[in-house]
Amino acid sequence: MGKSYKQWSPTESYLFPPAPQDWLPAGHLAYFVMEFVEEADLSAIDEAFQRKDPRGEQPFSPRLMVALLLYGYCTGVYSSRRIEKATHEDVAFRLLCGGCHPHFTTLARFRREHLGALQDLFVQTVRMSRSAGLLRSERVALDGTKVQANASKRKAMSYRRMKKKQTELEQEIEELLARAESEDRDEDARFGAGKRGDEAVIAEVRDRRTRREWIREQMAALEKEARLGRAAELDRQASANEQAAERATEGQERRRRETTARKRKEQSLSLFGDDDPPPPEAIPRHVPPHTPDGLPKDRAQRNFTDPDSRIMRRDGAYLQGYNCQAVVDEDSQVVVATGVGNLGNDQLYLAPMLDRTIGSLGRTPRSFVADAGYWSAANAELLEDAGVEPYIATSRELHGLMAPATRSGPPPAELDTRARMEWRLQTEEGRERRLKRRTSNEPVFGQIKESRGFRRFHLRGLDKVRGEWALIATAHNLLKLHKAV
Repeated sequence: MGKSYKQWSPTESYLFPPAPQDWLPAGHLAYFVMEFVEEADLSAIDEAFQRKDPRGEQPFSPRLMVALLLYGYCTGVYSSRRIEKATHEDVAFRLLCGGCHPHFTTLARFRREHLGALQDLFVQTVRMSRSAGLLRSERVALDGTKVQANASKRKAMSYRRMKKKQTELEQEIEELLARAESEDRDEDARFGAGKRGDEAVIAEVRDRRTRREWIREQMAALEKEARLGRAAELDRQASANEQAAERATEGQERRRRETTARKRKEQSLSLFGDDDPPPPEAIPRHVPPHTPDGLPKDRAQRNFTDPDSRIMRRDGAYLQGYNCQAVVDEDSQVVVATGVGNLGNDQLYLAPMLDRTIGSLGRTPRSFVADAGYWSAANAELLEDAGVEPYIATSRELHGLMAPATRSGPPPAELDTRARMEWRLQTEEGRERRLKRRTSNEPVFGQIKESRGFRRFHLRGLDKVRGEWALIATAHNLLKLHKAV
């Protein structure tokens, strides 16, 4: 007698419809995401919907949309098209959508329009992690990673190339118009009334004019960016001279500083022109290389696909991307603060990331660890003044090598800022903090990039990219919470 098999009837109908809760095992991530979304504060999104015209088709529930996005980001499904497809084919997505199947354009529009409110969910996950006991030590570490923008580095042009291309197009337009004019007299005889005959020439002229105007717009945007950047630089110089004037003990030095500050202010206002001074950003932006007059230098570049992105160096190669920052709890690997900038250097990110860490935790962390990319005396003093134990590497260490502890106790008061930091790093506590950093930030970036496959942003523009990075961190924290509770 042959081997028998278990019955398999995939097309057989159910006598009674199954409950959706029977589709997945207990403790599945989809249930956890559903419970989080049901308890989350989505009042900002709901208010945005209520302000719209009540007529027309009923929108999908905000909680449904948030649940689909969060579960997608938790499982490495970031594309709105793939999420829509999963609502038909994936059991967990089908459970979350409850028979609804939002179109991918609806999902994409929801994510785009409510990024600010979705970022608030990140803070909620931090506070939930604290309530769950995952943030007991309050020792955090800061690090950054470069992530590819939704743009190609080949779709960029320098200011010098823009000027050259604009001149070339203007010459081509003049030549084409002259050619059309020279042929105008015999066209009526050749093609008859109502036929120009130079349609192809006119189309070429129109095409080149369009390209010329487009390049002019890109040049104007780059010029404005450089001009406002120079104005902000002059403002910082004016503030520095005002502070120096207050500290000056000699009258001549004080007057000189005051005069310099006044001139810098006047220069700054002249560069702003009709534009209101832009509000200061918590995380600094890249400023194109510019002249003292606020004009872009020839090497200044602008990417046509995502102008906010910049060419950055990562692992010996260059990419068109963003510098993504994350402050991570060293024990639980929960992300407690996020930020995104378009500066390749990490040094200027420490101050705003400290502020965001204090804001999300609701208190000052005990210690703050960072690698040599964040080192500066000003950053070390900032942490000391905030009452945080600073552990910032003052120089790059060879991978896998770390000197044994040779110091003990607090650093002597007479040492300068750098010497105090080096003393701390050479204690047992400093060595332990640096070792912990290797098992906090780096695994988080590995889980995001390798395990969940997030290697490229799906949105464009610095504001939207910051929102998407916060969504990535929210999903990461949800996975940590799901594993812990």
